[in-house]
Amino acid sequence: MNIQNFINGKLENPISKDWIDNYCPSDGEVYGKIPNSSKADVEKAYQSAKTAFKQWSQTTLEARSRILIKISELLEANLQRFAEAESKDNGKPIGLAKTIDIPRAASNFRFFGNAITQFASESHESAGQNAINYTLRQPIGVVGCISPWNLPLYLFTWKIAPAIAAGNCVVAKPSEVTPMTAYLLGEICNEAGLPKGVLNIVHGLGTTTGQAIVEHPEIKAISFTGGTATGAQIARVAAPMFKKLSLELGGKNPNIIFADCDYNEMLETTVSSSFANQGQICLCGSRIFIEASIYEAFKVDFVEKVKALKVGHPAKNTTKIGALVSKPHLEKVLSYIDIAKTEGGKILCGGNKVVVKGFENGYYLEPTIIEVKTDECRVNQEEIFGPVVTIMPFKTEADVLQMANKIKYGLSATLWTNNLKRTMHFSKQLQVGIFWVNTWMLRDLRTPFGGVKASGVGREGGFEALRFFTEAKNVCIKY
Repeated sequence: MNIQNFINGKLENPISKDWIDNYCPSDGEVYGKIPNSSKADVEKAYQSAKTAFKQWSQTTLEARSRILIKISELLEANLQRFAEAESKDNGKPIGLAKTIDIPRAASNFRFFGNAITQFASESHESAGQNAINYTLRQPIGVVGCISPWNLPLYLFTWKIAPAIAAGNCVVAKPSEVTPMTAYLLGEICNEAGLPKGVLNIVHGLGTTTGQAIVEHPEIKAISFTGGTATGAQIARVAAPMFKKLSLELGGKNPNIIFADCDYNEMLETTVSSSFANQGQICLCGSRIFIEASIYEAFKVDFVEKVKALKVGHPAKNTTKIGALVSKPHLEKVLSYIDIAKTEGGKILCGGNKVVVKGFENGYYLEPTIIEVKTDECRVNQEEIFGPVVTIMPFKTEADVLQMANKIKYGLSATLWTNNLKRTMHFSKQLQVGIFWVNTWMLRDLRTPFGGVKASGVGREGGFEALRFFTEAKNVCIKY
């Protein structure tokens, strides 16, 4: 099927009639085409958003809230349809899409639909000066939202929901690799009564469509999730134009395991934090450091559990590891396994492509564990973003802290210990934006989300997102 752009509440073909093949990861076949939208398409989307902004920015908070919550309810009502589309488009197990991706997308709309009614500004009485200062939080105008392929609808809505809740209108681009659920979202928005032009969805390559959004002189803010190199390019273009920027970029996250942890719970969670969504989550713990006294036992137990993970077609209930998102990405991940071998890494399990009967051209890979001798090897320093983790022992807290921080990324970290003093010390010393202790991926949508160093700029989530999508104006009145 041909996916179309969603502009001013209508589905439209690209003006240039330029199309891109859309591949199904589970079988490697083309199953549709998407627009490769040009500057002309982006301009049309912008004009639609600009026209809608005057009315939408003045729409009451209660009315905005009702529409966002209605979108949430419609996503829940269409759970199976959206989960099947996400699984087919991305390669992830359908069970994962049904229990995590689509419910979270619905939660994003519900959360921000409620949050906007509680989003308050500040006031300050200037004692002795007969004056009062108060802060207005006003929508920016037309904003750009660009999302990645790993959690397509989940992260697409994570940006769109707070933007429109705050009164902005949006020109949004999903990843060209996984466009389907964003395409279907337009239908849901119309059914929920979202006014035409508030949300416009343009499809295409990052180098054409994405670039046109970033370069547009009247799109005043860019929220982007994706690779660090792309984020740097966006910053080079947007910063001299004085656009607001929120960049959620790459990660190479440490998973630090001490002997005093609850071992069985740690082991189960570490399997998930390593290989959920085929390891294609920016928060996956891809560098695993284990205290030396339990290292050999952990290695045996971890390998046993990972070998038991079923690689298969995403539609099968028994599948734990689905297909990687694309052929080029599969080849990239395989290249890092080869690099590990040349660096002296030992493949403890996995490392090979998997041929699934009936779907021989699909992009399947065994979950892979690599034992490394040094944290300075490339497979420990560069983001692989696939079902590949490294393991190595450590002896002291100081050693593992140094290894955890000695990297250009700083998104998240996980610590397994029952030592409170150690927990507090690590919480301050680890150079990350998100820190989990004795858990992983336990999210509260009220909390700030983002990283430090090459993992990004700014924070999303909760009131942080609503602050990003509004401009603060101080008003001082002398009475």
